[in-house]
Amino acid sequence: MFLLQLKHTQILLCAALLSGCSEQPWRQGELRKQEVVVVCVQPFSDLPAAEIQAVTRYLRACFSEVKVLKPVQLPASAFFRPRGRYRAEKLLQFLNERTPPGNLTIGLTAKDISTNKGSNPDYGIMGLGFCPGKACIASGFRLKGQNRLEKFCKVAIHELGHTQGLPHCPVTSCLMRDAEGKDYLNEETGFCTKCKAVLLKKGWMLN
Repeated sequence: MFLLQLKHTQILLCAALLSGCSEQPWRQGELRKQEVVVVCVQPFSDLPAAEIQAVTRYLRACFSEVKVLKPVQLPASAFFRPRGRYRAEKLLQFLNERTPPGNLTIGLTAKDISTNKGSNPDYGIMGLGFCPGKACIASGFRLKGQNRLEKFCKVAIHELGHTQGLPHCPVTSCLMRDAEGKDYLNEETGFCTKCKAVLLKKGWMLN
């Protein structure tokens, strides 16, 4: 994953995202309710209800206030017809425009999403987030394995980390690790000391 400039706003591409939820130890003890930011979950109508519920349950264990919004249709303007994908940066713009001050919005979709990466104008990714900013998007399309819902939770929290200004982290066990196009989701165990310090300043409650 890498940084790019989009309409003078820095965003972070997330081709593979980090950390865990469900019964992972770090979820139980490391990331607790935070009391500052309102997190809005914006499901798109393609996403099964069970997946919306799984991510929402996880986020409610991490943040003091989580609002689940009514599912909406994916914007037609974001559809990239040649590949049958949705452009992640256009989804971010859509979400950003709907996010009131003081809130963060995480969009959730089951569709494949993509963006530019180097000479590749349509690079498939798992998520994208303004860094810093108030909107991010997570896709479950590329997630595999019996614990794919857990991975979806990992993608979501990684993207929310980007909205708080966290870049990718070189620590291989950190939730903010750059997977560089691979799936290392099962290897992430918690925020490293440096990333944790940033989130503490942002109001996140961490051990």
